[in-house]
Amino acid sequence: MASFTANLEFSRLLASTIKSTFNNQLSPSPQTVSMATQRCNSGICCVKSAKNENSLTYKDSGVDIDAGAELVKRIAKMAPGIGGFGGLYPFGDSYLVAGTDGVGTKLKLAFDTGIHHTIGIDLVAMSVNDIITSGAKPMFFLDYFATSHLDVDLAEKVIKGIVEGCKQSDCALLGGETAEMPDFYAPGEYDLSGFAVGSVKKDSVIDGKNIVAGDVLIGLPSSGVHSNGFSLVRKVLARSGLSLKDNLPGETITLAEALMAPTVIYVKQVLEIINKGGVKGIAHITGGGFTDNIPRIFPKGLGATIYNGSWEILPVFKWIQQAGGIEDAEMMRTFNMGIGMVLVVSKETSRRILEETNGAYHIGEVVGTEGTIQYQFLNLYVDFQLPEVVGTQNCPP
Repeated sequence: MASFTANLEFSRLLASTIKSTFNNQLSPSPQTVSMATQRCNSGICCVKSAKNENSLTYKDSGVDIDAGAELVKRIAKMAPGIGGFGGLYPFGDSYLVAGTDGVGTKLKLAFDTGIHHTIGIDLVAMSVNDIITSGAKPMFFLDYFATSHLDVDLAEKVIKGIVEGCKQSDCALLGGETAEMPDFYAPGEYDLSGFAVGSVKKDSVIDGKNIVAGDVLIGLPSSGVHSNGFSLVRKVLARSGLSLKDNLPGETITLAEALMAPTVIYVKQVLEIINKGGVKGIAHITGGGFTDNIPRIFPKGLGATIYNGSWEILPVFKWIQQAGGIEDAEMMRTFNMGIGMVLVVSKETSRRILEETNGAYHIGEVVGTEGTIQYQFLNLYVDFQLPEVVGTQNCPP
């Protein structure tokens, strides 16, 4: 998962204004949202005031996205040019595109469930899915496996998953590092990180620069939570009183099966779509959800409207929200909500992709109002105007 760009501040403000419902109990007409004003870097900004003191947030679980954004700002001052889903390095008539990531605290559930053979797929997916957003084809992958005491059988299961992920990505497992560090990790536990490198011709880079108002957002379905938000998931699980062996409420699979479903690797599907032409931008929906990731690929002055009920919200997300009492804006900023990759294409191209791509959804469109992003999240429509200068502004209704 690559670093957030300066667009994060914009989307952070947006996230605070969004209120929606996923249980269809509210009427479909716009609702009144309780608002408060808060001074921010770009002016007096409107934010949604807290309504439910018992509602869990990502920050409650120990992950502070805003602190991460602040770190990225400081890093950007030292190393200008970072912030995309993948890093581009010029190499002849091409760019090498690199990405690195881990699987976060999904590992904790792997330890609890004993499901180790798919966690390597997650590891590969998180890096290769990032670099294909530039149009790059993954070439090779390297892994890092660290533990206090090397359990060869367990490590073999993990590596098998990595091998499988590389097969799905059509890239080589070039090498890696196994680190045995006594007393550093709890018994039976380990940590993982991965690194992927791909390439794309300079004249074929997908960078979002040609995105215009009226372009279409196409969503590709996820398999579930993928590999983000698990610190919050574990808080929800503890609050729910259920165990990983219990069934996901209303479903025939267990919570372990639902939560440990491996991350979809979109490489072959997305590259096939790209090769037919017309793709202007791609966003990998990871940490930050819709709210922080989609705006990252837009030129200045563009935003998006996300359509009401345009894709299937998976049962696991409905359970997470209900069991955790989580606000809708927090869900949209933390999880993928059933959409793991978003493509921005022209209307003409969208018709072809929707006809040819199994499971693709027309989830929204690009809008061209300067400094405005409009989200129609299920039953509530929000229109948020970013202030251009420090000063006073009216809160949206």
